[in-house]
Formats: sequence, C-alpha cells, structure tokens
Amino acid sequence: MQVAGFIFPLLTLPYLSKVVGTEGFGKVAFASAIIMWIQTISDWGFNYTGTRTLAVVRENMDEVSRIFSNIFWSRIVLTGCALLLLLLLIMFIPEFNENRNIILITFLMVPGNALVSEWFFQALERMKYITLFNLLAKFTFMMCVFLFVREKDDYVLQPLFISLGFITSGCIAMYFILIRWGVRLRKPSFVEVYTTIKNSTDVFINNLMPNLYNSMSTVLLGFYSSPSSVGIYSSGKNFVSVSNSMVSILSRVFYPYLARRSDKHSTFARINIVVSLLVTIFLFVLAPLIIHIFYTDEFEGSITVLRITSIALLFITLNTVYGTNYLLLHNHDRLLRNITVTSSIVGFVFSFPLIAFFDYTGAALTFLISSLFLGIIPMFYALRMKNSVDK
Repeated sequence: MQVAGFIFPLLTLPYLSKVVGTEGFGKVAFASAIIMWIQTISDWGFNYTGTRTLAVVRENMDEVSRIFSNIFWSRIVLTGCALLLLLLLIMFIPEFNENRNIILITFLMVPGNALVSEWFFQALERMKYITLFNLLAKFTFMMCVFLFVREKDDYVLQPLFISLGFITSGCIAMYFILIRWGVRLRKPSFVEVYTTIKNSTDVFINNLMPNLYNSMSTVLLGFYSSPSSVGIYSSGKNFVSVSNSMVSILSRVFYPYLARRSDKHSTFARINIVVSLLVTIFLFVLAPLIIHIFYTDEFEGSITVLRITSIALLFITLNTVYGTNYLLLHNHDRLLRNITVTSSIVGFVFSFPLIAFFDYTGAALTFLISSLFLGIIPMFYALRMKNSVDK
C-alpha cells in the first residue's frame, strides 16, 4: 500500500511533464509542501504511538475500541484545527492566497488519510484486508489523470484525483474497521482526547520538525525563486521519496513486531542499511537516465537534485532504523524529539543562504545536510544504549 501511494503518481510523471511542464509541477509541489505541514498536525504521531500501544493489547477488543475511538476523535479535532490554520495562512500570505485553489484541493488528502487509519491495520498486522481495495481506488484515479489532464491549466486536477483516491480508500478502511471487525466507535470524551493528544506530543514534534528543512525548502523556493525551480527540485527529489517509501516498508512492517521482539533489531538494521545503500548507488549512477525517461529536457536540472538527495536516502534509513525503530520503541520519545529538533533547526538555518545562492541545488544540499544529522546522531545514541545493555 505504501508503494502504491508513490508508484501510481510516479507512473503519471512522463505524461504530466509533457502536459503541464515545470511550472505546473512547481505549483503542485508548492501546494503539497504546505499540506505536508497540515498533514503532520493531523497525524500528530499517532501512526507510531497508536501502533505501539495497540500492538500490545490487540487481542482485547474493548481496549482496541477505546484506543481507536480516542485516536479517531483526536484526529478529527486536529484536522479541524489544521484547516483553520490553513485558511488563516491563505488569508494573510499573498503567495498562499495566489495558489489557494490548488492548496485547498490538495488539503482533501488530509481527511482522507485520517479515515484510512493505516496505523490501526498495521498494529493488528492485517494490511492485506484493505490493500487490494486501496490499490483499486488509486489505480482508478490515476487513470483519470490520463483521461482529463489535457492542458497546462489542468495541473490542478492531479491533486484532486489523488485526494479522491485517499477519500475512497478511507471509506473502505472504515467499513472494515467498524462493520467487518465490529470495532465500536465510542462517543468523544474531552479528557481522553486531550490525554491522547498530549501523550503523542513528543512524537508529533519529532515528525513535525523535519518539515523545517524538507517541505520548507520547497516553500522557500516558491517565495525566492520561480515555480519552474520548485518543479525541478520536486521532480528530482520525487524518486528519493519513492525509494524511501519502498525501503521504509521494511520499517513499517517490522515496527509492531519489534515492539514485541527487540532482540531482532540487529538483523533488521543490517537488512535495511544494505537495501538502502544499494538503492542509493542505483539512483546516483542512473540519475541522468531516470530523469530523461520520466521528464522532458526542461527538467535537466533535476539530475543534480536527484544525485544529491539520493545520498540523503542512506541517512534517512539510519534515522528510521535507530531512531524510530529503536529509540522510539524503547520509549525514548523525548530524546529522539530533541535530536530531531536540533537537526531540523540546523537544516532550516542552512536553507536560507543555500537556497538564496544556489536555488534548487541549495534546496537539495539542505535536504542532504539535515538528513546526515538526523541519521548519524540517533545511530550514535542507539548503539551506545545497545552496548550498555550487552555489557
């Protein structure tokens, strides 16, 4: 299901590059970067804390219903707050107001993703039940791109169809949870919703802060440069996002398992790092071929972006292996939060001069520098903890 979320949009890239060009790509990427912040608020770290909590008590249906209800209502509240924040930004920031239509359309992914409740299926290790329907929904709306996107101004239809795919998948997921499996959606309780949100705050901050160097670089390009530069940066980085999605599947699959069997972490780490290293080499060496296959000549600058960001993939994997799947699973939420905050602020500070002087290449360098810090520091702490336990 993770692969489908990236592969289906990736299949449309050669067609879209010819129809909408770098400028249309840039506007879509600008809106997506903004919505990434909104999505992080809606998620609030529940994809990890919810999975971790539910995986332990998944045989107790009363507890399953309680945990699901608390997280569901928490996400409803957070999504509403995120929408209000987005409307205020559109109202007061000219660049946001200028792109308000595509931003609001892209926002539809957020409630759709909330309904999918992937964390729930992951905790129960029942992903197969919704994957087929999820693939069908995404395939249907991918085909709509080919059928209805005909002119440059039709770029707005791409996020619309993707959003509709999320919403359809979310409705299917809720059917399985509430009807097929009989999970009871309880009435919302202010105290329980507040407690649920509070308990995931450290993980939320840990997930939010990387946006300072990740999506913020795209937003800064939108402010300082042209939509074409945003399109070139986003197009090159897309392949790293897709590759990271595929590599991180190992992480997401093993997360509930490692919550019960932490002794298997070393084997898990070796597999992930080797796979990530091979993918990094593949992307770096074949960057020119990949860009020329998927894009037109005006995307030539994406080759440099892809090569720089492909190196970051290895450090992202280190963060996943030793941060999410070790520090977080061993309840070192605050330590991981502090590491992420520090590394993200470093990336944020670097982003201003790098983007100002080197345009989309500077954005790619920002991503690499921040990823390096985010990968090396958690690995250092995790290995030190593992060594102390072994002694």
